[in-house]
Amino acid sequence: VQLQASGGGEVHTGGSLRLSCLASGFTSSNYAIGWFRQAPGKAREWVSCLGMSDGSTLYADSVKGRFTVSRDNAKNTVYLQMNGLKPEDTAVYYCAADGRRYGGSYQCRIYDMYGWGKGTLVTVSS
Repeated sequence: VQLQASGGGEVHTGGSLRLSCLASGFTSSNYAIGWFRQAPGKAREWVSCLGMSDGSTLYADSVKGRFTVSRDNAKNTVYLQMNGLKPEDTAVYYCAADGRRYGGSYQCRIYDMYGWGKGTLVTVSS
C-alpha cells in the first residue's frame, strides 16, 4: 500500500487549494483515507476522514465548513478542497489509510493509520 499527497503551495489568507492523495496497492474499498497535518514544532493532527466504500466523512472542528474531502474511486484518489485558508492552516499535509472501524464507522485515529507517504507543504501568508 502506498499513498502520496500532492497539490500543496503558497496562498494568501482566504485563498484555496486542492490537495490530492493517490492510493495504490489496495485490493478493495474497505478502508478510509485520513488527512493529517503537522505545523512546525507541533504534533501531527487529524484533519479529516473519508470512507472509501460509503463516502462517510468526518472533519476536525478547526476545518469544518472550510475543508471538503471527496473521492474518485476510478482514479484511486482522494481530494481535500481547502477554502478560506488561514495562516494557522500552514503545515505539511499527509494522507494515510485506516482499516479499522469503531461501531461500524471509520474514525481515522492516528494510531490506526498506515501507509504514510511524503507530505505536501501548504503555506498560508497573511
